[in-house]
Amino acid sequence: MQLAMIGLGRMGGNMVQRLLQGGHELIVYDSSADAVKALIDKGGKGARGAKDLADLAKQLAPRRVVWVMVPAGAPVENTIEQLAPHLAKGDIVIDGGNSNFRDSLRRAEALKKQGIEFVDVGTSGGIWGLTVGYCLMIGASHAAFQHCEPIFRTLAPAEGYAHVGPCGAGHYVKMVHNGIEYGLLQAYAEGYEILHASQDFKLQLGKIAKLWNHGSVVRSWLNELAERAFSRDDQLAAIRGYVEDSGEGRWTVEEAIRLDVPAPVITLSLLARLRSRQEESFGAKVIAALRNEFGGHAVQTK
Repeated sequence: MQLAMIGLGRMGGNMVQRLLQGGHELIVYDSSADAVKALIDKGGKGARGAKDLADLAKQLAPRRVVWVMVPAGAPVENTIEQLAPHLAKGDIVIDGGNSNFRDSLRRAEALKKQGIEFVDVGTSGGIWGLTVGYCLMIGASHAAFQHCEPIFRTLAPAEGYAHVGPCGAGHYVKMVHNGIEYGLLQAYAEGYEILHASQDFKLQLGKIAKLWNHGSVVRSWLNELAERAFSRDDQLAAIRGYVEDSGEGRWTVEEAIRLDVPAPVITLSLLARLRSRQEESFGAKVIAALRNEFGGHAVQTK
């Protein structure tokens, strides 16, 4: 089917390629002309570029379907705000980024007043989605979901997409998905750090990761990726231990608190990410100073 993709970064660009491979017709737009050019320079199997959002909407036949794949927050807000005047009743806007589900609820209500359907799609798969497919968590009306299902079927692996509820539900489920991811990543990180710090054994982390991926109860795709990373550099010497967060871990913790649901693992994994951004922790300095004051414990000086 025909659709447009706005945002051609690591996720959006790969999704366009997968959709083209599946026989869909794509109109693409990005603030980077080079990103657009890369996807239209594919002979007869390429996408068609748009010079702006008005041109993008003009190239689509009714009922228009526009997939927005830009960073959460202001970029999504601005894109939909600029796009909506060029759409008509019955058209569909899909947000496949990591938006806050409350923003999605608000956007769905605002577009509904114009007769435009909103679909929120929590998208997981990262840079591997092009080859293995994307896991899609979809919030939409039943009618909008059915209309867009050929798109989801192409993007996802078998059993890899689901209509999880009305507008907002897709991003809600993806929020919790990413919260779980925070906890899993932290558990692997702590385990491998203990192995790395061992004073009794000089352990090969890549070898251990490979072993754990065969029959172990901790085997997983994430651990397969750990095996890949360690195979390139067993000590990860070239990587700085600075870890960003997409925002969804924070939102998961906020939702857990709002619902009075204890989520200590996810909460602590979020705080560990914040600690990773400090060259030196002032809080740790305070603890060292207080231990010296009350117990005479030695402190290390610069």
